[in-house]
Formats: sequence, structure tokens, C-alpha cells
Amino acid sequence: MGMARSRAQRLLPLLTFVTLGMILGSLLQLAFFRRLDDHSHVNHLENDPEAALLRLGLVKPEVISWTPRIIVFHNFLSSEECDYLRAIARPRLQISTVVDVATGKGVKSNVRTSSGMFVNSEERKFPVIQAIEKRISVYSQIPEENGELIQVLRYEPSQYYRPHHDYFSDTFNIKRGGQRVATMLMYLTDGVEGGETHFPQAGDGECSCGGKMVKGLCVKPNKGDAVLFWSMGLNGETDPNSIHSGCPVLEGEKWSATKWMRQKDFV
Repeated sequence: MGMARSRAQRLLPLLTFVTLGMILGSLLQLAFFRRLDDHSHVNHLENDPEAALLRLGLVKPEVISWTPRIIVFHNFLSSEECDYLRAIARPRLQISTVVDVATGKGVKSNVRTSSGMFVNSEERKFPVIQAIEKRISVYSQIPEENGELIQVLRYEPSQYYRPHHDYFSDTFNIKRGGQRVATMLMYLTDGVEGGETHFPQAGDGECSCGGKMVKGLCVKPNKGDAVLFWSMGLNGETDPNSIHSGCPVLEGEKWSATKWMRQKDFV
């Protein structure tokens, strides 16, 4: 009994420190997003190239969940940027793959039925891509060099992505830049019925996922909007609550672009 009490007394300061750190981090992040959303700055930023690149005053952040951490950025991409990503992707679309946990390689699977491609290292130097990646880095507060190549995806009617985590369960991929910390998912088209991004462990309500009512939160794919969610918690551990899925598309084509961010420089 005495040893247990002594151990608890030693752990209490550490646990208090970690808890306060998590609270402070959340408050600082919220303050950052509120500052970006402050209309009073817009008039002063009209002639500021950096402000234009970040779309300050245009992007509207909305925190929809703290556990797991999810933020929707309305108007994150311009209509022209959305069309640009679709244009460079369309000629190179291939059947999407998932990561094989045994080898770390991409394999075809009925878990994911979309088609997609990756922006290559040369295209990453293009001004439009650089602007998007800079914006992702600033709003996620994760260095650009920690980001993987942007992946552009197309979901046609009846296509989907079953529930999954973005973090890795194999050791091969972790060697290339550490674990995945967060994901920025950007929607490139309007007029899609279904195709929501579903987070079953977020919130305590219900939402429509591909025409079916399910528990959790669903984000509708609106052109230019983006969803930022974290695969790792503030404690540095992978967050099982970050499980999510791409609901079946009922009508139209859903195009999206995904950027995964790692713990350190991505090789």
C-alpha cells in the first residue's frame, strides 16, 4: 500500500504537466485559427502576397471534434486550384491501392475502390502546388518537409473507402519519416451525392453516409473545403478514434486530394 501511494505521488506531477500541456496546446491552436478568421485583418492583407497565398480572410476554420481532433477549413482551395489538381491527375489515374502491413507496399484491395495518382517531385515545384503545400503546412502547423506527396483521388458512383486508420501498423513505412501525424483531405468537386467522409468515433449523434444513417460525424464533400484530422494524439500515441471512411458515392464524381504529414522529414 505504501509503495503504491509513493509511486502515485511521484507520477502525479508528471501527469499534471502532461495534462496542462495538452490543454495549453489546444488553446493555442484554437487562438491561431480564430486569428486567421478575423475579418478585421482582411483590408490590411489585400496587397500582401503571403496573405494571398494563405487565403487569409477567405479560409473559415470550424472545429467539429476534439476527440478525435478534426477541423473543417471552408474555402481552403480556390476553384481554380481544385480544377488544376484534377487536370494534372486525370491522365494518370490508376486503380487505388492500400498498404500491405507485411511488406509496406501498395496492393489492390476491395477495401478501396477509387482511382488515383500522386503528384510527382517535379510537379511539386510548380507554383500552384507550392502554394497549396505551404497553406497545408501553416494551417496544420507541421513543416512542409514532413509531408508526403499529394495524392489525387476520383470516386465514381458506388465507389468507396472502407473504415481505416491513416497511421501505419507496419515498420517498413515508419522508417521513411516516422508515423503519420495528421491528414489534410481536400475536396475538389461539387454536385456529389453521398461520398461523405465518416468519422464513427466523433460526436454522439448520427449522420448520412452514402444514404444510410450512421453514428458519428460525416463531412460533406464541398468543392474547396478541406478536413484536417490527427492520427496521433497530443500524448504522442496513435489515436484509434481517428478511424474514418469514404462513404459510397451515389451520384456524380467525387474528386479529392490527400496530404499525409509525418513526424519528421519524409524520404
